[in-house]
Parts: sequence; C-alpha cells; structure tokens
Amino acid sequence: MSTLQLALSSSASSSYSLFFSPFSKRNPLNSFLFYKPRRRLSHSHSHSHSHFAPHFLRPRLLYVAAASENGAYNNTSPEIAKSFDFSSEERIYNWWESQGYFRPNFERGSDPFVVSMPPPNVTGSLHMGHAMFVTLEDIMVRYHRMKGRPTLWLPGTDHAGIATQLVVERMLASEGISRAQMSRDEFTKRVWQWKEKFHRISAEDLDPSAAVFTAVTTKGYHSAHSLKLYCHESSWQNHKSFAKRNPLLYGGTITNQIKRLGASCDWTREHFTLDEQLSQAVIEAFIRLHEKGLIYQGSYMVNWSPSLQTAVSDLEVEYSEESGHLYYIKYRVAGRSDFLTVATARPETLFGDVALAVNPKDERYAQFIGQMAIVPQTFGRHVPILADKHVDKEFGTGVLKISPGHDHNDYFLARKLGLPVLNVMNKDGTLNDVAGLYSGLDRFEARKKLWAELEETGLAVKKEPHTLRVPRSQRGGEVIEPLVSKQWFVTMEPLAEKALKAVEKGELKIIPERFEKIYNHWLSNIKDWCISRQLWWGHRIPVWYIVGKNNEEEYIVARNADEALEKAQKKYGNDVEIYQDPDVLDTWFSSALWPFSTLGWPDLSAEDFKKFYPTTMLETGLVL
Repeated sequence: MSTLQLALSSSASSSYSLFFSPFSKRNPLNSFLFYKPRRRLSHSHSHSHSHFAPHFLRPRLLYVAAASENGAYNNTSPEIAKSFDFSSEERIYNWWESQGYFRPNFERGSDPFVVSMPPPNVTGSLHMGHAMFVTLEDIMVRYHRMKGRPTLWLPGTDHAGIATQLVVERMLASEGISRAQMSRDEFTKRVWQWKEKFHRISAEDLDPSAAVFTAVTTKGYHSAHSLKLYCHESSWQNHKSFAKRNPLLYGGTITNQIKRLGASCDWTREHFTLDEQLSQAVIEAFIRLHEKGLIYQGSYMVNWSPSLQTAVSDLEVEYSEESGHLYYIKYRVAGRSDFLTVATARPETLFGDVALAVNPKDERYAQFIGQMAIVPQTFGRHVPILADKHVDKEFGTGVLKISPGHDHNDYFLARKLGLPVLNVMNKDGTLNDVAGLYSGLDRFEARKKLWAELEETGLAVKKEPHTLRVPRSQRGGEVIEPLVSKQWFVTMEPLAEKALKAVEKGELKIIPERFEKIYNHWLSNIKDWCISRQLWWGHRIPVWYIVGKNNEEEYIVARNADEALEKAQKKYGNDVEIYQDPDVLDTWFSSALWPFSTLGWPDLSAEDFKKFYPTTMLETGLVL
C-alpha cells in the first residue's frame, strides 16, 4: 500500500495521514515533506526481503517532518520501523492544531467543502462505529483540503439527555443520593459539573481497583486503542466495568479519542447542543414550527420507559426475539354458555380490554359477531365482539383481544373502530386502580398472579412456549411499555414531503443510490414525532401554562419567562400566574438543527452561516 493510500485509509491513526493532510502546495513547510520511495533496494540492503519481490512490497524510506521535544521540526529521513511508534503522534497533532491547519483557508478558492460531524453523545467512548465515521469523513475532508478548497469539518457533541441523566443518577446513587431528593436546579448543576470535569481526571476520581487505573492516571491515555495497548497486564474486557465504576471519566472521553484518531476538525468551532447560541436556535425552531401548526400537544400512544420514567423515540427501542409464552384464556359470551378462547402474550393487559375481534370470514365465530363477552377477573365487565378483516385467523385461536392502551396495533384499530382507550398501567410499570385487586402490582408480578387465579377459576386453557418480539430500551435494557400519554409532537408528513422532493429533484444525492429506496420508504410511512421527554437534563420546552386553566387549551409559547408573563398578562390580567412545562425536548430535536445552528442560525447575517451553509456532505448511519 502506498503512503498516500495509507494516509487516506488510516484517518491519522497512523503517522502517514498525520503528516500529509494539512499542508497545501503553497505552505512553506512543504520543503520538509516528501513521500517518494527510494530506488529499488538490492538484496544486500535488506536480507529479509527477496530481490524479486514486487516493488510495492519492498522497504521504502520516508522523509518526514519529525517533531522534537521543544516543538521544532527537523528534516529527517528515518527508515520505517517494524512497529508503529505512538510517542510523537499526539505532539504533532497538537502542533498542527495550534498552527491553524484544520481551519478553512480561503486564499486559494471560495467554494468551501463543509462537513458537519454528526454529534456523538457526550457520554460516549470510542467504538468501531466512531472510528469508521471519523475515518470516512477525514478522508473526504483531507482530500478536498489538499486540493486547495476552503474546508470546514465542524465537530461537537450532543447533550444525550437520557444517557447523561442516567450516568449522573448512577453517580449520585453511589454517593447515597437520589434525584428525588434534589431540586431540578440542584440536579442540573451537578450534571454541568460532571460534564465540565472531564478535561481533568485525577487519581481520586478513579477506581484504583480497575485494571486500567494506572494507564489513565500515569500515562494520560484517552485513546481506546493506546489504552488497550498499555493494559497488557489485564483483560481489555474489564474496560466496560471500569467505565461503569468511573462515570466521571466518560464526560468527554469521546472528544479526546476523536482527536487521538487524528481527526482534522476545526476545534475552534467545536459546539455542544446546550451551548447558549444553539439553545436559542432550539427555542426559535420550536416557536416557528408551532406558529406553522406543525407542533401540537395531545394524548397518543408512545414508547414508555418505566424505569427512566419518560417517553422514548422509536429509534431508541430495540426489538429482540426472546422465549416467552402464549396464554390461552376463556372469555364467556354474555347470556350464553359459550366461551371464546383468546391467545395473548400479555394476560395482565386484559383489564384494559375494550372489545374482542374476529375475522368476518372466519365461520367458526360468525354467530358471535355483535354479541357481548365478559372480561375475566373484572367482576362482569362486558365488551363487544366485533368483526375486522385485519384479524389473523391463523394466529392463536383467531380471536383478538383489543387493549388499545397497551398495544400499538390495538391502538390504531381502536381509533378506526371508534373504541375507547383504557389504560391499566401506572408510569412506573405497576397496574393502576382499573386492575382492581391487582392494583399496585408490578406488570410481571401481576401476570403470574393473574394466571394462577385463572387456573383456579377454570378460565385458563393452556400456556405454551412462544418466541416473542420484545421491545427493549436502548439505554436501560428494560422492556418498553406501549402507553397512551400526553406529549408534544411534530407533524411529520409535510416535512417528509419536502425531503422526498429534494431527492426526487436531485437537490439531495444519496450515496450509494440503492439507499434511496430505504429513504423513500421510511419517509413515506413516517409517523408524527414525539419530541417531549420527562427528564431534567436538556432543552426545557418553551411553553408556559396558566394556573387554574386547562393545560391543553390555555398555554403560551414564548422565548423566555418574561415574554411568557407579558403575553399572559395581556390576555388574563396582571394577577395571572404561570408555570413552565416541566418536560424537555428530545435530544434529536437540537441535533436536527446541527448543520445550521452551529453556523449561527437563526442569525442569517452570521459570517459562518453566509460562508458555509448549506453544507456539502453528510456521512451518517442508516438510522440518522
């Protein structure tokens, strides 16, 4: 592999890309840098290589600008070592950065190449996905920089609402403190302290029992790769447990690791999604979308995390195939001696049943359509037996229980059929008063107790093994509960339509082209976006309510509390009292603004916005 190929493929994890990328032909330091191979070496020069070996496999000498201890550079020509020496890498990178070689230079052109780094979580630490995106983006950025284009690679991190709050809550728990014991201001202050502390890690911050303690405290290694190389006395698998025991280390590890990979970002423009300017952009975006009727509040089905006590997005839910059971339960037909048997994976939700449904073409149940059934263990509550073509005759017994408060498919079916929604679950995953004698029980405990009592009453038919598709939280790993909850939403259809047309007209190009089908399918079937989160860490929703008024009808959207009070006083009088919505916005609401909020938007006169927007390239994962 040639030195140029190494420079492009290594993203500066090797010396090659570190040496070549920042310098244009006009740079006075170019005289120090050569990467031409020496003449073909004879057998006497290297006994370890055959004289007849292909030219590209033979030893080469490389002229480089080598950093001395005092930061000066000498013209040297060392022979490439058999193993890579990391000792100069960080020093050279820091010198490059200090000389401004990663900042855009307009001396040779005016058409900039701009890449916004998709902001990794501030809580993150390096994994292969990060290494991949840094490598790919660095290849593109260095290529265009060497061609002489003004090049901006804008870095930063997002505040990772759920992940960060989890990390800090665990840290507080280790101190014997619960978030419930703190005020909102006290908690967010501790989060900011945690976030700011990552740049300086001292011995007392770390767990000396961790295998990598010595490496971090004495060597200052923040690169996962160099840390792994150093920890020869221990298993690298201990790294994960070390991270959990030392949450302070991970406040900004990802930023330092991206630097150690050699990423040629313009760190003078580094941003954080909770920066003051970006926070103002978030508020402005919310207000403008609300004014256009694209943001609304309502009670709809969401993914609810009982342990985190918040709604989470579809993309934060991971489905796994797990061994479970189908429970066959008998429902008595009212006024008759007949029973209909229902197969369900979640018997505890029967307290929220509002109907039974069968396929209209299923002759087995035609005689029961239009009659009533009695829900077990509910003291005789009756529900209608309906017909719907979407009921699968082949699944279970062909009889479907409709529990719209706890199943996405049931929810949409109930809305279509005009059925009520009955919620039987508290926000912590316990059953509420609708469940009667089961109220207060955890959902899984209730399942066991209910099945035992159904067996006693003769309403339990059988329990058989079944592979389930279980939704789990990407953050906490717990089973997600489909729950109807009052939240804030963005209407996505008109926004998706614009994004679809951009690709159709060629204004936006997707590489490789085969992913256009995935892009089109996703946007053509998109649901409204739940943007509210029941957290304390993040951008507070800029909505204020009137004390004593209906929250869904009487609220004020404003840029700050003073503006909200002024609006409220004009409408309700000087004695009015207001309070702000306690929820925060989904982290991705701010990340979605990243390509232009980091350049100064909504100030269209900002110099960076005028020079660098729109951006040129976005390299990202499928889910983004």
